[in-house]
Amino acid sequence: MAALPGIAQAQTDTTALSQELKSAVVRMTRGTRDKFKLENTELISQGQLLRAACCNLGESFTASPSVDVSYADAATGARQIKLLGLSGTYVQMLTENIPNLRGAALPFSLGFVPGPWMQSIQVSKGASSVKNGYESTTGQINIEFQKPQAKEGVRGNAYFDSKLKFEANADANLHLSERFSGSLLLHYETRQSAHDQNKDGFMDMPKVRQYNVMNRWAYVSPGFISQLSVRLLRDERNGGTSAHAHLAHGVPPYATSAHTDRYEAQWKNAVLFQDERNSSLALMLHGSWHDADYAFGNRGYDVLQKNGYAQLMYETEFAEKHNLSVGASVNHDHYGETLIGDLPQDAVSNETTGGIYAQYTYKPHKRLTVMPGLRWDYSSIYGAFVTPRLHIKYMPWKALTLRASAGKGYRTPHAMAENVPLLASGRSFATAGTLKQEEAWNFGLSASLNLTVAEKTLELNAEYYYTDFQNQMVVNVDAQPGTPSVSFENLDGRSYSHTLQIDATYPFFDGFSAMVAFRLNDARTTYDGVLRRRPLTSRYKGLITLSYKTPLQLWHFDLTAHLNGKGERYDRTPYPSFGQLQAQVTREFRRFSIYAGGENLTNYKIKNAIACADNPWLPAFDATQIWGPIDGAMAYIGLRFKLEK
Repeated sequence: MAALPGIAQAQTDTTALSQELKSAVVRMTRGTRDKFKLENTELISQGQLLRAACCNLGESFTASPSVDVSYADAATGARQIKLLGLSGTYVQMLTENIPNLRGAALPFSLGFVPGPWMQSIQVSKGASSVKNGYESTTGQINIEFQKPQAKEGVRGNAYFDSKLKFEANADANLHLSERFSGSLLLHYETRQSAHDQNKDGFMDMPKVRQYNVMNRWAYVSPGFISQLSVRLLRDERNGGTSAHAHLAHGVPPYATSAHTDRYEAQWKNAVLFQDERNSSLALMLHGSWHDADYAFGNRGYDVLQKNGYAQLMYETEFAEKHNLSVGASVNHDHYGETLIGDLPQDAVSNETTGGIYAQYTYKPHKRLTVMPGLRWDYSSIYGAFVTPRLHIKYMPWKALTLRASAGKGYRTPHAMAENVPLLASGRSFATAGTLKQEEAWNFGLSASLNLTVAEKTLELNAEYYYTDFQNQMVVNVDAQPGTPSVSFENLDGRSYSHTLQIDATYPFFDGFSAMVAFRLNDARTTYDGVLRRRPLTSRYKGLITLSYKTPLQLWHFDLTAHLNGKGERYDRTPYPSFGQLQAQVTREFRRFSIYAGGENLTNYKIKNAIACADNPWLPAFDATQIWGPIDGAMAYIGLRFKLEK
């Protein structure tokens, strides 16, 4: 059966859909890998999200061998992801298959999606489908939220940790009829304490307060599906020197702040034609208003991003073994930026990009699938460009799945909007002329093998990806020794990344499973005519996860160990490898569960994370060279409940 586009793919309540689609969706939610999917995809299901505290999107990848999450600086609490050894700017973020959380939202986006709101996360590595646009270079991360048509009832989650952070989440579903349903999702978090464990005079984490609300409505019938979502977010972060800071004589306190208001709406519609071709027509609309105000000492940066997106797609099986998907999309971005201090003045930019695509899926044999895709887009800034992509999947026998992919990705760079954490330093900033549109090729190979060992299935995976940039915005830090600076430049030379990863999963006995993974990264970029390793990028990563459920599944025990490899800072000085440990235990009851655990149980943290902390007004001040934890061990406890019909 051909995959349904857009909203049809996102539905998990299949009251009005075919039994075949139901079974496919259920299958995808059980394992970490989907061997039936054409792309190399790692699925983080709801069950896996519960294996850690999972307060937000950034904390959802604790047990993922593919995605790295780290702090971007030691002042704001901003987190960043890395995929295939490259920055999260090259990962296309999607919410239910619609491009989202991009541009100005990128620096703090990992904290904008509450964990209990998510039904699953799909991480697709390498060149992705052309359906979702041209921006994916290293992969896509698609977030599926809880659906209005899920079980009717109320669910909640309360969380408290040793850093005095408190969170409360609640969601409620109401079925107004057999076909019409609605839901309300609420999130609140606060931390108002000023911890300074390393005694450098700066808060280890900023004070945080966030309000997050989403209202969803869905109509599902045999021939038509419609889903509407509206979301409001208020996020406040205040950090800087603590009340007991030991600053140099006469040095005034240094404060940081990041205040964000975000509003977005999403409307997805799909017509499912009742014909033998499994044809469907989908229209997806999305709009967002993102207003963020930042302060770093006497520097200020305010940015307003307004985005509108629309996509129309048609999909059909025009013949046996042949599927065609065609569509058109338009995206508009408005940026209004105000820069205060030693930075440039006000700037306004607008970009409208419209495009068309065609994607053809050919399955000449049950073991072979080939999917070429091609996009043509026209940008009001960069003109016309073409995005080719190709996916091949081959199963020589049932236990082995081979995949190959190749494709291009493009991206419009927004120097300051996407790199706000770099303002947490005394560096001067400059942009070297007009920045080109970023352009890169990505090639990937992967193999998945399922073997029967002692009457249980051993899952083995190996993958290799190569990313090669033709154009890239290079963030050149401290190009001239002794001169603290940041320059946003066009690539002049080579920039690439090699990534090799292997992992294995095995259930040793009923209730107990283990996964081990190891990844090598070789990411290099040309800086000032010299090809060197990308700063703050670990050369390798090791991961072990252990999970055990008692026979009646009343108790859950989860343990995750990380080995983070060595690398180098901006100034080329090396940093060491280090290990981390997370653990959680959960006790299930009929309508609620209690969980407790700890993160960074090795208590490893960077010494002197902030340079020149005793006088943050000097050019040498720097809170951005963060390669590891800036906070020590943390314990937490939480309560989940559900009242469902």
